[in-house]
Amino acid sequence: MDTPTVRKYPPFFLHLLGWSFLALFLMWQPLSWQIEFPVSFWIKQAVLFTLLITIFYLNVYLWFPRFLAKNRYGRFILFNMISVVLLAVMMEQVKIFINHSEQMDRAFKMAREANGDKKTHDRLDYFSMLTALIIIGISTSVAAVQNAERDKQYRQNLEQEKINSELSFLKAQINPHFFFNTLNNIYALTVIDVEAAREALHKLSRMMRYVLYETQHGTVLLSQEIAFAQDYIQLMQLRLTDKVSVSLKPPHPLHDVSIAPMLFLPFIENAFKHGVSAVQPSHIDIKIWQEGHKVYIDVRNTLFTEKRTVLDESNGIGLTNTQRRLDLLYPGKYQLDVSENTDEKEFEVHLELQTA
Repeated sequence: MDTPTVRKYPPFFLHLLGWSFLALFLMWQPLSWQIEFPVSFWIKQAVLFTLLITIFYLNVYLWFPRFLAKNRYGRFILFNMISVVLLAVMMEQVKIFINHSEQMDRAFKMAREANGDKKTHDRLDYFSMLTALIIIGISTSVAAVQNAERDKQYRQNLEQEKINSELSFLKAQINPHFFFNTLNNIYALTVIDVEAAREALHKLSRMMRYVLYETQHGTVLLSQEIAFAQDYIQLMQLRLTDKVSVSLKPPHPLHDVSIAPMLFLPFIENAFKHGVSAVQPSHIDIKIWQEGHKVYIDVRNTLFTEKRTVLDESNGIGLTNTQRRLDLLYPGKYQLDVSENTDEKEFEVHLELQTA
């Protein structure tokens, strides 16, 4: 399974904006003192600014993912504390190297006591360390948000892959189920009428092309799905007796919309499987119509008590899998009702589908 592609870094302008605010913070505070600072002071501030940026990215891309994200809290705290201490030591060395204290003494034009330098250094060091701790806090928050977004995207990709795999599995179950029944019907027909069997094979080949090629796009036109259903019904009628009445009423006028393929077939197939009899009068009435962005299909067939058709595992895989496909493809956008009218001996499946 491929690793999901997610953005590893925030947009560049966010980095630029954040560091601009930090630079203004480091510059604005000393400017408010209204004295002319020596060059050494701005060198020190530039070094501090660079070290703070380094700590930020070390925490975001090293310490956080390696330690905090893996619940290694002790190491995460240790490495960040080491970073802060190293920053303070380096700043002290920079100030010594550029003779910062003497230049600041001249700038302030004031005498210092023997330990005055130390106090000044401590104050400035504490400021640098405090700023570094703030940067660590900000960088930890940024890394946590990035990590949460990556996890969220990863879970979404996994869920989508799961849905796609399940849809492929469900459709693979429905298609062989249909062709198995149809081939059995054609086999029985060859004994009775060879020409009718040839016609049936021609229709079956056309239907197979539809299943193998058209349905691979994920969606098909409503007109294609209806034409497929009509071919299926005509194929099934070749082996029915005069005691069975079958009707299909398509939308008029028909407004083509995209729908998931092979949605209607299980309802119709189920009606032929459980709603017809060779010795008793029976009927299958199929009606498809449209209202706005909704598509409706109503399938009614004769109810035989010895062929109870309910949505459970014991009665084939077509209806059960179709309901599962609807849950995956049209969550909250469909309504499927299955009812039995024992008084009128009729079984009905009604689907309302939101297509937009």
